[in-house]
Amino acid sequence: MDAQGHGRANDVDPADQWVLNPATGEYELRLAPAAPQSPVPGPRRAAPVRNGAPGGRTTAPVAPGRDVPPPRRRRDAPEEPLPGRRGRRPVKKKSNAKKALLWTGGTMAFVLVAGATTGWFYLKHLEGNVGTTDVGDAAASSFSKDEAFDILIIGTDKRTGEGNDGYGDKGSVGHADTNILLHVAKDRSNATALSIPRDLIVDIPDCRTNQEDGSEAVVAGQDGVRFNRSLGERGRDAGCTMRTVEAATGIKPQHFVMADFNAVKTLTSAVDGVDVCVEKAVNDKQSKLVLPAGESKVQGEQALAFVRTRHAFGNSGDLDRIKVQQQFLGSLMRKMTSGDTLTSPTKLLKLAEAATEALTVDKAIGNVGTLKDIALELKKVPTKNISFMTVPVKDNPAETVKATVVVDEAQAPAIFEAIKNDVSFTEVKTEQKKEKAEIAARLKGTKSAASDVRVSILNGGAPAGSAQQQLAYLQTEAGVTKSDNAGNAEAPLARTTLEYDPDQADQARRLADIMGLSGAALKPGKSVTNAQGLPAMTLTLGKDFKGAGVKLNAATTAPANVAGRSTADKVQCAS
Repeated sequence: MDAQGHGRANDVDPADQWVLNPATGEYELRLAPAAPQSPVPGPRRAAPVRNGAPGGRTTAPVAPGRDVPPPRRRRDAPEEPLPGRRGRRPVKKKSNAKKALLWTGGTMAFVLVAGATTGWFYLKHLEGNVGTTDVGDAAASSFSKDEAFDILIIGTDKRTGEGNDGYGDKGSVGHADTNILLHVAKDRSNATALSIPRDLIVDIPDCRTNQEDGSEAVVAGQDGVRFNRSLGERGRDAGCTMRTVEAATGIKPQHFVMADFNAVKTLTSAVDGVDVCVEKAVNDKQSKLVLPAGESKVQGEQALAFVRTRHAFGNSGDLDRIKVQQQFLGSLMRKMTSGDTLTSPTKLLKLAEAATEALTVDKAIGNVGTLKDIALELKKVPTKNISFMTVPVKDNPAETVKATVVVDEAQAPAIFEAIKNDVSFTEVKTEQKKEKAEIAARLKGTKSAASDVRVSILNGGAPAGSAQQQLAYLQTEAGVTKSDNAGNAEAPLARTTLEYDPDQADQARRLADIMGLSGAALKPGKSVTNAQGLPAMTLTLGKDFKGAGVKLNAATTAPANVAGRSTADKVQCAS
């Protein structure tokens, strides 16, 4: 509620509409129809189409004439304050269900209120705030709560709103200015936020985009250009950026979340500022960032200046700015999950409004139910197990004046493989360590002779003909003569698996050694009957299959001492 609104009888603070339910111990959104003004915003006029901008917004219609029934009050329940008047606030009880967090790099973050049991109408309003873009098969068709997932978080340099003239390129269509690939582990014990430099030289593949008139167009790819050109330029949408990430890292994002400069301003204001720390006093005339040495609190315009400045820290380059942005995100996450924020209905409402207004997402996650599911899955990850890191890079050898970077092939592949194989960069709980040890133990023990291995091969997502090619290799090169081609699997798999009866463990270890299979690829189960009527193991070639005779060697441990890695729970000072 604005300061000038105090004392006006017709104004109702949204926080006063959240009432503690003594039966559940949670706050519930209670909307009294007699109130002169409802705290739930009504239907909004359709926003004009943003010409040339990727990710146009769509708003969900609100049913006309829909009334919210007054809440029933138990006889023994205390009376609620009359609409338009402030009563005594109830004792606030912390709710774990409100601890829902989705965040981004540099220019945006996302928090979703997911715990209200009677706030359906308000949540539908939030859904109407979120913009969506149809990126076709670049994104997954749905979100799975039972699997690991990867979300590409994009901050664009497009100028929208007031006060952004000092940032980004004037007239920019919205390039991929800040990019974080967020991987959340299947068991939710850890997450990895991998920053991708905007000046990284990559090959942008051809990509199919959906036009405003409903038609489709293929935007031709480009080789050897900056990563940030994967969005906006030539009509490329976020799906093009997702395809570029997969081409550069081998990791396929399932979904994307995108916003522009305004997000960091509105979100930091919603939580009453974010704590930052600088080793030296800052007075950057270009970004207008002025901070004393030590700790400060920034919000709004000052917060945006903090994450956008390229001249206040390090060597005034984009890589140093990425480090500062990662430190800022860690602080923002700690503030969002603090008791001061989680127990304040006013702040939760402000966060929900600011976050959803700032977002554009793919169609599969553009509804309130799915956004809530994602938020609740993310809140399971401890901040101490969220790792920030940047794609290892080196100066572009093709340039005399160094302005861009290329992937460091000596270090980056190990990081990419660890993320693809759902490997944590932090220590996890004892139970999870035990499980990983049990998986690794599947490879330990005696191995049978190759001639004693009996296996049926299925193609479960590998290129056509892979099963027959692998069969030929095993029989002629590896000595696994008791093998046969069983055709195609019922469903595709992301990774190659080997299922076997416990009595066949020695055969499984021999085949794992031949193919470079990890312990996670070995699945104790049941044998099948092969063409000779004998029990055999089942080898299913997944999408990760690299070719006949090529070992998979999936990563089971993350590389140690990754340069620049940090975690979300640590307070750091920018330098």
